[in-house]
Amino acid sequence: MSYRAEQYLSLPKQNQDNYIKGKTETEKKDLFREILYNGVHGFCFSLYEDGQKPGDIISEEQVRRRMEILKPHTSWVRSFSCTEGNEHIPKIAKEFGMKTLVGAWLGNDPEINEREVEGLIKLAKDGFVDIAAVGNEVLYRKDLSEDELLDFINRVKKEIPEIPLGYVDAYYEFTIKPRITDACDVILANCYPFWESCPAENSLNYMKQMYYQAKQAANGKPVIISETGWPSKGEELKGAFPSEKNALDYFINTQLWCMDEEIDCFYFSSFDEAWKVGPEGEVGAHWGIWDKHEKLKY
Repeated sequence: MSYRAEQYLSLPKQNQDNYIKGKTETEKKDLFREILYNGVHGFCFSLYEDGQKPGDIISEEQVRRRMEILKPHTSWVRSFSCTEGNEHIPKIAKEFGMKTLVGAWLGNDPEINEREVEGLIKLAKDGFVDIAAVGNEVLYRKDLSEDELLDFINRVKKEIPEIPLGYVDAYYEFTIKPRITDACDVILANCYPFWESCPAENSLNYMKQMYYQAKQAANGKPVIISETGWPSKGEELKGAFPSEKNALDYFINTQLWCMDEEIDCFYFSSFDEAWKVGPEGEVGAHWGIWDKHEKLKY
């Protein structure tokens, strides 16, 4: 699989502000399919079907079915947890020849944190982890202090020193938390123009600013966009509008820019997940490239 932009409708290598400018809706859908079927760098794995939510135990069969859908379209998969069935994700991904960014989900429950960290260490030692992520937006949620997070990072690093390790959070956290940045081998930056109320027509340029802020903070370390995406339905956020058109445009712009600049990016998300309506409102359930029935949207 190749991931360079030269394949796509004879586009030259160029850093554009808007790759879909002047294209008809039919042309954009054709371009979307061409990008997807040639393969993107990575997808965040959406685990839960209707009626399921974090805390439920998910079967290996369910993970396998969704992984089979993703396999032709990506070389990397990102998981968010190492318990409750999430541990099946990196194992099955490796079985399918894919690479893995595997996360331990940390929060304010010490017992869960312990299970997550031990799960990540075990998966890594068993050969299922290419990049380890210790925590996801823990500082943003204020679930742990900076010192507590550093203790977890250093503990995991000591156990699996040969595996690149990072922490996932909003891009700006790596500027304001230099001790966390220093502790990471790789910077895993979430970049969401939508959640910062950016209008869709300006979203690519804004995402570039987010990425380059994280890159400056990284001081030479690799930077991966660990999450970015645009919802296809839901509530407006101060001028940022969810719609199928805006979601399609954002996907195309993101993928072609990342290919042009050779930036590793995990797109959020693979499948719509209904449980996210609770924490995020209606918009939370519509971030997938595939819908909740596992049908490709575009």
